[in-house]
Amino acid sequence: MFCYQCEQTASRTGCCITGICGKNPETAALQDLLVDATKGISKFAHRSRELGASDKDIDVFALEALFTTVTNVNFDPERLQSILKEAASIRDKAREIYNQACSDAGKEPESLNGSATWEPAADLDGLIAQGENVGIQKRVETLGPDITGLEELLIYGVKGVAAYAKHAQTLGQESDEVYAFIHEAMDFVTRPNPTVDELFTMNMRCGEAAVKVLALLDQANTSTYGHPEPTEVMWGHIPGKAILVSGHDLKDLEELLKQTEGKGINVYTHGEMLPALGYPELKKYKHLAGHYGGAWMRQRTEFSQFPGAILMTTNCIQEPREDYKGRIFTSGLVAWPGVTHIADGDFSAVIESALEAPGFTDEGENKKLMVGFGHNAVLGIADTVIGAVKSGAIKHFFLIGGCDGSELGRNYYTDLAEMMPHDTVALTLGCGKFRILDVDMGEIGGIPRRIDMGQCNDSFSAIKVAQALADAFGTDVNGLPLSLVISWFEQKAVCVLLALLHLGVKDIRLGPKLPAFITPNVLQVLVEKFDIKPIHGVRQDLDAMLGVDAA
Repeated sequence: MFCYQCEQTASRTGCCITGICGKNPETAALQDLLVDATKGISKFAHRSRELGASDKDIDVFALEALFTTVTNVNFDPERLQSILKEAASIRDKAREIYNQACSDAGKEPESLNGSATWEPAADLDGLIAQGENVGIQKRVETLGPDITGLEELLIYGVKGVAAYAKHAQTLGQESDEVYAFIHEAMDFVTRPNPTVDELFTMNMRCGEAAVKVLALLDQANTSTYGHPEPTEVMWGHIPGKAILVSGHDLKDLEELLKQTEGKGINVYTHGEMLPALGYPELKKYKHLAGHYGGAWMRQRTEFSQFPGAILMTTNCIQEPREDYKGRIFTSGLVAWPGVTHIADGDFSAVIESALEAPGFTDEGENKKLMVGFGHNAVLGIADTVIGAVKSGAIKHFFLIGGCDGSELGRNYYTDLAEMMPHDTVALTLGCGKFRILDVDMGEIGGIPRRIDMGQCNDSFSAIKVAQALADAFGTDVNGLPLSLVISWFEQKAVCVLLALLHLGVKDIRLGPKLPAFITPNVLQVLVEKFDIKPIHGVRQDLDAMLGVDAA
């Protein structure tokens, strides 16, 4: 196998024996094949769209197929085998629609090959062999590392767009523009000899699509659950039966809350589900008790200690330990071999497991956390914030956002928060917030010095607030006293990065290490155009961001 799509990739070059994430070579090959199969579907779907024909089933399948291959989502070869068979059927449907569209337009269909003509092998071993022939290294041999790296940057950005679009689609919000771009981009990466300039342009267009899909998801979340409100929540546990919900999916959390109401079960959020506690239509459930644990990569220890049932709703699953494998469940696109999957929204098996488990018999050493600072809440106090900046009470903002992870170097973000001057404010996004939740930051004139804006899915909030502040000060985002220090991990983070680059945001510090798929030549282009920087020492970076003369 060879995979370098996430930040934790082995030796900073690529996982070639087994994935650091837990993905084995067989699963990696099946995921590579699913990406390739999606390219074949998009070849037909993109051309059909140019002729005015589209199909929702094809569009939604593309979202789900790409989201399935995001890091820490689907590790189950049997589930992947089933999806690949469906991919062949969807591809045949896409071909029929394309041929009919050509006939209606009085034109001859193009003769498409490669992934457009793929036929699934009869068994799992055959599918794995097919996947081994369409991996990254095969393309490196043909295109070279720079072109392949730029193609992978685009593919990973599209995976992130698809993931966010799937979240929105689950809540009834869709965009034909986003569907069209996904198919166009996946078709584009099948071209035999793309140039650096063409790929760079497509990556910036992916950033444009990312901004659209983040706005779409924000609309989906807030129209369904209301605008997040600043809310103090419990971080810990109380006595009673318990269910822990991890991942990102608000819809699954809502359905579980409905089905557990009145059953004497406390529901807790975990990881990226923490911001759910600020949504009015979710926090109205009194048995949504609070938050338990930290970021996703601590789950094996935390889930072992949790005396109830556990539901994984989206990416971030790790190999379950035996002591809780019988009481962890997956939903949506998540899968692990041997773990019970909830496919129909009926969480009765989860509820039964929670009632059979002992639950908590004591009250934890509970803390309080503030959540719910979405763009609506922050812009509601915009005048106060602007006044604090103009008076000099607030000198600088730091966006400490992105993903958390287990490798060395992520203590950088904790150290940064602890060393920030007392007249500065930290905006947080994503599970990277867990690096600084224990830091006592206090307030500035009633404004919290740590303002959490939500999940990585809520990146639109930060974009909207930054644009509003820029308008208020008569500048662009790059003219604000704002520094972006981003921790990345998987493909949704790549999508958000491309969104920021599309908006022209410069001087982003990225860590704890740069993507392995970004070659030195490609990095040089990004440095020249956007002044992207790797993180260095905290003191050195902090002085640079604050404009302090190191001499």
